[in-house]
Amino acid sequence: MQHIRNFCIIAHIDHGKSTLADRLLEHTKTISDRDMQAQVLDDMDLEREKGITIKSHAIQMDYTHTDGKKYAINLIDTPGHVDFSYEVSRALAACEGALLLVDASQGIQAQTISNLYLALENDLEIIPVINKIDMDGAKIPEVTDQIVDLIGCKPEDIILASGKSGIGIEDIMTAIIERIPAPKGDPEAPLQALIFDSVFNSFRGIIAYYRVLNGSIKKGEKVKFVHTGNEYFADEVGVLRLGLEPRKEVKTGDVGYIITGIKNAKDVKVGDTVTTSVNPTTEAVKGFEEVKPMVFAGIFPVETDDFEELRDCMEKLQLNDASLTFEPETSQALGFGFRCGFLGMLHMEIIQERLEREFNQTVITTVPNVSFKAYTTREPEKAIIVNNPTEMPDPSRTDRIEEPFIRAQIITLPDYIGNIMSLCLGKRGILINQHYLTPTRVELIFELPLAEIVFDFYDKLKSSTRGYASFDYQPLDYRESDIIKMDILLNAEKVDALSALIHRSRAQDFGRKLCAKLKELLPRQQFMIAIQAAVGAKIIARETISAMRKDVTAKCYGGDISRKRKLLEKQKEGKKRMRQIGSVDIPQEAFLAVLKLDE
Repeated sequence: MQHIRNFCIIAHIDHGKSTLADRLLEHTKTISDRDMQAQVLDDMDLEREKGITIKSHAIQMDYTHTDGKKYAINLIDTPGHVDFSYEVSRALAACEGALLLVDASQGIQAQTISNLYLALENDLEIIPVINKIDMDGAKIPEVTDQIVDLIGCKPEDIILASGKSGIGIEDIMTAIIERIPAPKGDPEAPLQALIFDSVFNSFRGIIAYYRVLNGSIKKGEKVKFVHTGNEYFADEVGVLRLGLEPRKEVKTGDVGYIITGIKNAKDVKVGDTVTTSVNPTTEAVKGFEEVKPMVFAGIFPVETDDFEELRDCMEKLQLNDASLTFEPETSQALGFGFRCGFLGMLHMEIIQERLEREFNQTVITTVPNVSFKAYTTREPEKAIIVNNPTEMPDPSRTDRIEEPFIRAQIITLPDYIGNIMSLCLGKRGILINQHYLTPTRVELIFELPLAEIVFDFYDKLKSSTRGYASFDYQPLDYRESDIIKMDILLNAEKVDALSALIHRSRAQDFGRKLCAKLKELLPRQQFMIAIQAAVGAKIIARETISAMRKDVTAKCYGGDISRKRKLLEKQKEGKKRMRQIGSVDIPQEAFLAVLKLDE
C-alpha cells in the first residue's frame, strides 16, 4: 500500500487537464506511441469534437521513482465545466490528492475556485501547477501570486509545467510520490469498496468502477451491494489500464473494476458500497451526496410507440451518467415521455446528443424550467413540488410560491463590471459582494433566481464580456416569489402543453411574443381563431387569425345589393355556428417552435 498513489486533476474548463494527462501517460510508458492520440482518455466522439471532458476517466500507471522503488499511480481525469461538477465530486471521493491546474495566460477562474473547495472538503493534498508556461501570453509571476493568495502555499511549492511540450512532467511525478499520502486502510478488515462510476457494456453487462478502502476483492468471490442488498459472484476483477486488465485480487487502496453479469441498470447505484457475502462490513461508506438536478425538461419520443425503447436507452445512459434523473410523465400534446432532471443546460444538450448518437433515438425536448414549491392556504406548512405548470394548485387556494435561488460567482476584468451588473440586475439578481482578486481580476458574487439563468444567461454573459468572464454557481435556498401560471387559450379553450410558470413582471412581454408566434404557426381555418394569453381570468395578450372566406358573392352579377348582403349574412351565421363547434388542431411544429421561442 505504501507504493500506491491516487490522485485526480482539477481545473477550470480548457486549462489543459486532458493534455497534461496525455503527457503523464506517455512519460510513464503506460501507453504505446501507436495508441497515442490527443485527449486519449476522452473516449466519446462528442468529447473530442467539443474539446471538453464529460466523464471522469480512471487509469493506472506504473512509475519507477528516482529512489528505485516502483509505484502504482491511479489517475482520475475530471471534467472542468460547471455542469459536470457532480462527476468531479465523485472522482475526489476516490483520491488522496489533487493536481490543481491553472492556465498561465488566463489565471484563476471561477471553476478553479469551486473545484478547489470541493477538494478541500474531502481533505485532499493539493499540488498547485501552472500549466501552459511556454505560451506567448503566459503571466507566470502574476498567476503565482494569485495561487499563493488562494491556497496560502509557498511560491516554491508551485510546479511550472506545459502539457503540450512536456515541461515539468518529471517534477509533477516526483511531487505526486512525495507529497500525496499513501492510501490508509486495513488489508485484514472486511471488504469495503466505494463504487464511484459504472458503464454499460452490451456483451458483459454492467461494469462497476470502485476504490477499495479496506480489505481486498478476489475473483470468483461472492460479493454484496450494501445499498440494494443484492449478491453476485465476481466473474472478473481487475485494474483500469487503457483497457480493462484482469487480476486475481484487487487490494486495499487500489482503484479497480468488477464484472458480475448484472444486466439491470437499477441494481448498481453510484455511491454504493461493495462488500463480501461471507464477512460483510458493518457500515457503508459515507461522503456521497445525492445529485441535485437544477434544470428540468421533458424528453418525448417522436413516435409514441417508441416509449419503452426510450426508457431502456435512458436507463443505460443513466449508468454512464449518474447525474441524470428521470421519471415518466404524460402530456396532452406530446403523449408519453420522461421528465428529466439535468445539472445545467450544457448537460441537457449533451444528453440529447448522446441519445441520438449512441442509441439512435430521435427525441423532442420541451422548454427547460426549474421546480418551484407551492404552499396552499389549507396546509401552509406543507410544500407541493411543482415541476410542471399543470401541477400548479389553483391560485385562489395558493398561499405562496417559492422559487430556487443560486449563488453565482463571476470572475472578470474590471472593464466589464457595468455590463455584468446590468445583465444580472435585469435578471432580478442581488449583488452580494465585489472583490478584487488582483488589480486586473474582479470577483462578483450575485444571488439570482435559477429560473432566470437556465435559458440564455451564460451566452449573454459571454457576449457582454467578449468571453472574458467565468461563471460558477451553487444552489442556495427557496425564496418567496411572485410566480404565476400563464395559460394560452384558443377560442377560450386552454391548451395545457403551452402553459408556463413565469414571474409576474415578465408575463405580459412573454405572453405577447407567444401569441404572435402562434399566429404565424397555426393554420387558418374556416372560422376565426382567437389566441389569448391569460393569467387567471385576466387576458394579457391577444392575436386573431382571421377566417378563410369563400367568395359567396361570386355568382351574383349585377342585380340588387340586398342579394349580396343576404348571402354574406348567411355566411356570417354559418361561421358563427362553426366557431362554436369547430376545434383547433395544433400541429406538432407549433409546439416545437413555441418551445424554441427566444426568450
